[in-house]
Amino acid sequence: MIALDTNILARFYVADPADPEAARQRPIAHRLLTESPQVFVPLTVILELEWVLRAFYGFADEDFVRVVKHLLGLPNVNVEDWSRIADALAWHTEGLDFADALHLLASSHCTEFMSFDDRQFARRAKRLSVAPAVVVPAK
Repeated sequence: MIALDTNILARFYVADPADPEAARQRPIAHRLLTESPQVFVPLTVILELEWVLRAFYGFADEDFVRVVKHLLGLPNVNVEDWSRIADALAWHTEGLDFADALHLLASSHCTEFMSFDDRQFARRAKRLSVAPAVVVPAK
């Protein structure tokens, strides 16, 4: 089994003909994902992939969700903690930031998740009634 880094997945999912290196690497990434008998993708690679696709390539949330669902469906790909990623995708489509959703899911054994992010994270988490509760510390 081989493990893949974020850049391999980005090359697989993003056609960037303006970048000669990316254009050269894309067929290699395609071969790795389609011809390797078993591929492992760490959860942290999925987290970084969301950032790369959104911040660098301008992917919309729904495009990222489509990419990850496709990846999860490849028969030779084993994604670390795929059920947690699937749950994070569900919360993400409901309005939570993907990273925040993963943070909450990783903290499911806790009673509260402390964050200073009141506008985006805490309010959206409250609206969705997710657990643990996101609390903005006052002091």
